[in-house]
Amino acid sequence: MKKITILSLALLAIGLVAFKNHSGGIFKTNTGNINFFSHTSVEDIAADNHKVKSAFDASSGKIQFSALIKDFEFEKALMQEHFNENYMNSTKFPKTTFNGMIENMDAIKIGTDGIYTSNISGKLTIKDVTKDVSTKGTFTVKGGVVNAKATFQINPTDYNIEIPRVVSKKISKDIKVSIDADYTHAH
Repeated sequence: MKKITILSLALLAIGLVAFKNHSGGIFKTNTGNINFFSHTSVEDIAADNHKVKSAFDASSGKIQFSALIKDFEFEKALMQEHFNENYMNSTKFPKTTFNGMIENMDAIKIGTDGIYTSNISGKLTIKDVTKDVSTKGTFTVKGGVVNAKATFQINPTDYNIEIPRVVSKKISKDIKVSIDADYTHAH
């Protein structure tokens, strides 16, 4: 009986150490947030999508995002309607995706609370146009949850988003895109 108890405690300790030092596996979210912001002297335009699906592989650093265009919410209903129908044609192009890599993934200690930074690069697809993007990401690990934040700029014309001349002074040529997602280990 004594040997079984000692063996059980030893296996439990090994399991806890393995979990604490866990550096692999898939982490995911279905409630990530993408915000975009356009600032001009005429008008500020912002929208949020709180239904972003994303996952990353803590072993390889591969990361993916997928967001439905119609899930972006604007302060003004008319802006949201114009965004979906006129600019993004969300019926024909229903989602945006990102497929990339978190560089230096092994420097992010998934099993140890702390704040880590790493470059992220990959391919962003909007309206069936794919472009290379890269930025620096901040990864905050706390209690088994990995919060990832990143910001980068896009130009709408790079993705065939046509801005009518009549409103061109209201929409910036450099749209700030911010990502904020809390990932948990996919068991």
